[in-house]
Amino acid sequence: MTVTGIISALIVGLIIGALGRLVVPGRQNIPIWLTMVIGVVAALLGTVLARAAGVADTRGVDWTELLFQVVLAAIGVALVVGVSGRRGVTR
Repeated sequence: MTVTGIISALIVGLIIGALGRLVVPGRQNIPIWLTMVIGVVAALLGTVLARAAGVADTRGVDWTELLFQVVLAAIGVALVVGVSGRRGVTR
């Protein structure tokens, strides 16, 4: 993997992780690096699932693949927050 590929994966992971955090209700007190890791893993797994379902290669933006990735990121954020018990106060 090239340096550009690694940087691209980190940027996509940060965006996917942030979108996953937005989907989960309440405030999550987890560090940004953990959000990025969750996002990178969700992006990779989402792409694998989208390819397995046959919806990864479409013309234009792959909305279904993006949906898989964001849902997996939201699940990952919720699991990490639930396991660590670092959820903030909701109002």
